[in-house]
Amino acid sequence: MNIESYADLITAAQQQTEPQRLLFVFARAELPNGYTDTQKQHFEQGNGGALAPVLCVDKLPEEISDFSNLVLESKSTGVDWDIAFVSALGGRGGFPPNSDEASQPLKMMTEKIQGGMIADFLTFNKTGELVALY
Repeated sequence: MNIESYADLITAAQQQTEPQRLLFVFARAELPNGYTDTQKQHFEQGNGGALAPVLCVDKLPEEISDFSNLVLESKSTGVDWDIAFVSALGGRGGFPPNSDEASQPLKMMTEKIQGGMIADFLTFNKTGELVALY
């Protein structure tokens, strides 16, 4: 299935052979260490910058079938973010992974994002639009 929207992600997760747990790492855009004047200017115009993970959560697809609910829940944390990175963790024997099983994969996601290795993740902006990052 080609995922072109958040709804497609939820549908794909629900169609898997084993139940899935979705992993979310929320990141905020900020200026990188040692930024140049040009980088600062681009950043102030809404371009460029570095994405720093600020919040992680794992959810079953049925818990967050609508992206606006996820955004609403994230607002209650008081942590601002710009991009949500998403991955999935498959279950076993007809049971989805629990939150404890998701903690290590979430840590690994965070480390990959900090290292700029983001190709394995779907990325959504705050309005739930799928975005491509380069």
